[in-house]
Amino acid sequence: MTDDSLPSRPSRDDDRRAVEHVLGRPLAQSWPAGALPPGSRVTVVRDPDRDGPWQVEFRGTIDAMGAPEPNEHAQALGGELLYWVAFDAPQHDCDGQGPYRKAQIWGRYLRPEPDAERPDPAPAPEGPTAPAGRTRLS
Repeated sequence: MTDDSLPSRPSRDDDRRAVEHVLGRPLAQSWPAGALPPGSRVTVVRDPDRDGPWQVEFRGTIDAMGAPEPNEHAQALGGELLYWVAFDAPQHDCDGQGPYRKAQIWGRYLRPEPDAERPDPAPAPEGPTAPAGRTRLS
């Protein structure tokens, strides 16, 4: 097997085009004031009141594929944003679906890491991505 026969990892543009196709609209590109900036290191945390939305807590990076957007879900907190997060390692959601390499995550499930711990951005791991609530890339 040659390197040419290995599947290539999707680029951020490939991911963006795929998500925009599913949504039927372009992703926002204007970064809101006060939002976590792209490249910020975060820990995705579990909801203390239920089993989820992910099986475990894990680390990732705020991805610039699309700017954070208002969370319009009925259970969203006032002013809560949805962020695209690239995972350090592929993850399964609480329903066992995945693994995902990126997902749109509700702001309440993100714990920013101190800047001192922010390494140079690493390439996103291979594997699927997922939605927040359910926007996930595989």
